[in-house]
Amino acid sequence: MKLDLLLRNANIITMDEAQPRASSLGVWQGRIVGLDLDVDGMEAATVLDLDGATITPGFIDAHCHTVWFGLGLAELDVSGARGLAELYELIQGEVDSQAGSGVTAGWLMATGFSDQHHQGAFPSIATLDAVTGDRPLFIRHNSGHMAVVNTAALRLAGALSPSFTDPDGGVIVRDAAGQPTGLVQETAQSLIQALILPYSIGDIETALERATRHYAAEGITSFTEAGAGGGWIGHSPAELAAYQRAASTGRLHARAQVMPVLDVLHRLDGHPDDGGGQQSVPSGLDLGIASGFGDAMLSLGPAKVFLDGSLMGETAAVSAEYCSHGHRDNAGNIGYFQASPEQLQEKIESVYAAGWSIAAHAIGDRAVDLAIDIIGSCERKYGRHAMPNRIEHASMTRPEQLGKMAAAGIAVTPQASFFHDGGDGMAVSLGPDRLPWAYRAASFLAAGVTLAGSSDRPVANGNVLRGMQAFVDRKTSSGTVFGNPDERLTPRQALAAYTTGAARATGTESVKGSLTAGKFADFTVLSGSPLTAVDIGELEVLATAVGGRFSHNILASRRPTPVPAHAS
Repeated sequence: MKLDLLLRNANIITMDEAQPRASSLGVWQGRIVGLDLDVDGMEAATVLDLDGATITPGFIDAHCHTVWFGLGLAELDVSGARGLAELYELIQGEVDSQAGSGVTAGWLMATGFSDQHHQGAFPSIATLDAVTGDRPLFIRHNSGHMAVVNTAALRLAGALSPSFTDPDGGVIVRDAAGQPTGLVQETAQSLIQALILPYSIGDIETALERATRHYAAEGITSFTEAGAGGGWIGHSPAELAAYQRAASTGRLHARAQVMPVLDVLHRLDGHPDDGGGQQSVPSGLDLGIASGFGDAMLSLGPAKVFLDGSLMGETAAVSAEYCSHGHRDNAGNIGYFQASPEQLQEKIESVYAAGWSIAAHAIGDRAVDLAIDIIGSCERKYGRHAMPNRIEHASMTRPEQLGKMAAAGIAVTPQASFFHDGGDGMAVSLGPDRLPWAYRAASFLAAGVTLAGSSDRPVANGNVLRGMQAFVDRKTSSGTVFGNPDERLTPRQALAAYTTGAARATGTESVKGSLTAGKFADFTVLSGSPLTAVDIGELEVLATAVGGRFSHNILASRRPTPVPAHAS
């Protein structure tokens, strides 16, 4: 037998308890054939001596927004602005630049705004109007749960009409005089986005290639698109077609699991017994397609449903009101659900009955309660599906909720990437009493809950190595430890979150997550070991391989850079 690829002289961290370490790895037809003695003496079409570089399983980002990220790479990036004056200058510069190219009409699109970069302040709609004139403006907040727009955009959406009413689960924010401030929250964003969407399949395909090339350079071999096809998070009702085309043309550089949003699933008028003999009428996609459908490169994940909002926007459903601070009076504010609990129960149960697993966006502890209750009810009626149900973010969890999640087999995706930029602001909003409940990690593992590493990119920095370091130190931009210091992970636990944990949460642990014979040859080559590096985020990704084929490779041009290690 002649291997396709043989890697030698490497520090291989397999994440397989049966054989934790190795120095050689063989690949044939996209799969791992064996390690060390298994491949000793075998010939290979390509043999690489890694000169002691570290190999880990390929990184899995279990919750990100790849199309949004890819589109944003081609839009005005305002994330670097500090102070509203700089923000206005960036927008003015974009207006002038486009005018210089002959573009004086159409939407102005910007991404990466965070009020926490501006001492909690939001742009003045009057100033935005002065800069943009009659051109409609849409600035996505980095949380994804709100946006900033100008008067031209509100006018096109009909939000200036005296008879306008806010949609369920969303708000056009107004000042004391009843005038719009330009801030649009939650589902109200759809009113503006409906004027922009859908993007063409070609544009989405290009965005996917742009984004996944970036992923490859960061060691990511698999990801889960956390919402596609509709709602305020989708970009086209044909979004999956763009994924299919990108996969078939070689423009998808990482394995993709796509979560359709609950909005796009519809009633399936099949046989009366299709709902398991229960009263709920199944809802799903045509032909009865459900979670798990697809192949090794592209498949369908759980159905994504939003239960509440965000901590950054203080719209997440919490059990006690947010703390008032600075410019914001939070008296009575405990966030809100995206629809009534009864409506959410009915919708979720109908898609669960059709075979869909559920990924419930639940940030606040009140929303986590609702997610646990609904998922538990669905499991009792229809049984447990092969693909795990998930709570996305699970940002605020009370101690008594941990055991309930573990018992129900619910996986969680808390984002350590939020700590640096958003940690200080969230700490102020939550107050000291509830802060220990925020963005747990170690206590999830201790309770037996599957913890999946993820970024929520582009809401936060998606660099996996930085995410691992954030799980280890939990440092905010001020240098303080966010939340409970006991929630910090060990380096091995942090690596597991983005490998074995993420594979388990996505229902793919039989083929991903560890470097084991028979699994996909998805691996990442690093300049040093994440288990011993002083700062995991400073490691360099030397190569990334998906199915044994390199999606990123600088090995030929650069020797591994040694990284300082902890004394042992």
